[in-house]
Amino acid sequence: MSDRTPDPAPNDRAPETQAETLRRYLQQARDALLWKLGGLGEYDVRRPLTPTGTNLLGLVKHAAGVEFGYFGEPFGRDPQGAPAWLDEADTDPLVDMWARPDESREDVVALYRAAWANTDALLAEADLAVRAQIPHWPAHRNPVTLHQLVVHLIVDLQRHAGHADILREQLDGAVGYTASAPNLPHTDDAAWRDHVAKLEEAASRFRP
Repeated sequence: MSDRTPDPAPNDRAPETQAETLRRYLQQARDALLWKLGGLGEYDVRRPLTPTGTNLLGLVKHAAGVEFGYFGEPFGRDPQGAPAWLDEADTDPLVDMWARPDESREDVVALYRAAWANTDALLAEADLAVRAQIPHWPAHRNPVTLHQLVVHLIVDLQRHAGHADILREQLDGAVGYTASAPNLPHTDDAAWRDHVAKLEEAASRFRP
């Protein structure tokens, strides 16, 4: 007989708290973004893939800075591992959108995980109704509650995860939500080619 206590059936589990629900959706978005780096070489995670320079490692670095910026000083915290460029004037206004040659992929991922730890600790300790001032937001959006700010972060992060989806598919054809949850119909390459051809044929009727 196993000593392991079985997990309760879904209907028997205690309802999630609001903070737990926010934390779960936030982590799903984090995992989806970070997974897009997996299996790629250094050049492909860094190279600009749009006219505005969007790149996979830069999206992760940006996401790290956003979490540190929102859930650090505005809530009276001085989180360990926060990047210096959050508080220092930088000649590059897009410093958080790309990784310098001396910043390794491991450095950027570690920075992101440190940001997670700070945010998660705040969610575990603080009431969701606690308020903060976000310095770069206009007056009519301040003050903001922790609850509102986490929802804002989830929306923003899912948007960037969507950016990463498209970039990664363009690089090597890898698609899906995560490795364990692709969130796509089960089909093969031939079926996808047929699907794309069907869409192209339909769209071509409207070609100017």
